[in-house]
Amino acid sequence: MHNRFRQLLRDSDDLHSDAMRAARVGLNDYVEAARGSVAATAGIAAGDDVAALQTAAGLENVAVQTYQLALTLPFIGGPLAKPEIKTFTERTMAQHSEHATAFNAAVQRLGGKPQTGPDPKYAEVVKQAVPNIKTPLDAVGLAITLEDVAAQTYVKDIGLVSTAELRQLFASVAGVESQHKAILLTVQALLKANEPQLIARPPEIAQLPAAAGSAGFPDAFYPTAMAAPVEEGAVK
Repeated sequence: MHNRFRQLLRDSDDLHSDAMRAARVGLNDYVEAARGSVAATAGIAAGDDVAALQTAAGLENVAVQTYQLALTLPFIGGPLAKPEIKTFTERTMAQHSEHATAFNAAVQRLGGKPQTGPDPKYAEVVKQAVPNIKTPLDAVGLAITLEDVAAQTYVKDIGLVSTAELRQLFASVAGVESQHKAILLTVQALLKANEPQLIARPPEIAQLPAAAGSAGFPDAFYPTAMAAPVEEGAVK
């Protein structure tokens, strides 16, 4: 396996583990604070927080379903798949599943209804895209869109939710999703350069296309224009 790709996978696992540890502590503190509050304004804020958590869970659910589908494709999870791509897809799907579980656990502890379905807007995006997925590049492009939307949503939610604990949760998970996107952008750059073999074996530095060094980090500051509205995935 390409040494750099292996390191990116390890980094993704580490960042995810750190985010989940921080989430568990932060959510416990947040839930206790929300339960202890009797002010009417706090109740309104908690309702907005629940909607944000439900929307986040919906985005995670659509990501899980999309990666599950990707693994049925011969060039992602089947006999034509590169081991690195299959491994990344499996690990990333598992991480999204854990994120959804964490968001829904917070929803339930706050008295809300868990979001067990996919985000409605992006479920339709995936539905429209699937018939046109013919190559690994097509699949990677769709995954980049979903990771980017999730990261942008959580970055924006940091400024919308009501407590420091919940801001920590969204910031932590945003970091994981943005790293997923960075890995996918690097893979995309190699595929576009018609150099898929560089994903699978340790290349000479001179063999790498110039885009491989910067493709994963296109933004100095993470944008939020594509962020899902707080209420997009809310359920009653």
